[in-house]
Amino acid sequence: MRHLAPLAALIALLAGAPALAADTTHVETVTSPAWVVRNGVRGPMAPGQPLDTGATVVTGPEARVVLRLGDGSTVKLGENARFFVAEASRQEAGGVFQATLRVLTGAFRFTTAAVAKVTGKRDVTIRLPTVTAGIRGTDLWGKATDDREFIALIEGRIGVKRDGGEEVVLDRPLSLFDAPRGAPTPPVGTLEATLLARYAQETEVQKNSGALTGGRWKVEVLATADEREALAAYDRLREAGYPAIIDPRGRGAAVRYRVRIAGLEDSAEAGALALRLGKNLGFPGVSVTR
Repeated sequence: MRHLAPLAALIALLAGAPALAADTTHVETVTSPAWVVRNGVRGPMAPGQPLDTGATVVTGPEARVVLRLGDGSTVKLGENARFFVAEASRQEAGGVFQATLRVLTGAFRFTTAAVAKVTGKRDVTIRLPTVTAGIRGTDLWGKATDDREFIALIEGRIGVKRDGGEEVVLDRPLSLFDAPRGAPTPPVGTLEATLLARYAQETEVQKNSGALTGGRWKVEVLATADEREALAAYDRLREAGYPAIIDPRGRGAAVRYRVRIAGLEDSAEAGALALRLGKNLGFPGVSVTR
């Protein structure tokens, strides 16, 4: 049986951990459920979490994830997505930032950071199952589904190609590269602005959705003197894609174990998460605290 006695020491150790390096790819925002898979081991995502080469991001229903790459660019993921970091590194101080990102399924948005647009010191490729896009100072939105893959240019310039085909340069806003499964690639089209705006909502973090951003608000799922009950709730939440922690308070027979999820920006976000945990996982009486 696991015991929680060493937990306080572990918390202290983590509190003293060094800050992430400036060029580290990391998680910026999460609307759970979402997981990171490394070497076959799956764990829930949390703000500030580094993403090394070889990590796979998996999102669940109604989830959103915002990733910050080492050059400052962002990747936003929608629900039911799978995203693989094939490479994300800077060759040397002040050198070229290189990244190969694979969208296995789901919706995504890639936005180049303003500084990266100016310096141009990057080599970023986004790979869908059969479509590859080379990033050249860009804001783009795309999606991979069972029946098609497509990329829409919002701003900038990209080179796009389908496996076995020639590269096509998109340099006009709202240009659309469509790759239907089992069918020839049609000519580059134009996506209506209203339709793109609707698509973009699939990757935007919604207000009052219970998003975790590293804020000071928390939800308390359970407070109990029963260690086994606390561990069971902790395991259930983390398996379901929520980054729960256990905060033991008191000593000896007076100890109580508080199962919490931290990192919410304000009471509205915390309240939204509390409602979601009650509705989706059946936890009664989830409270909000700061």
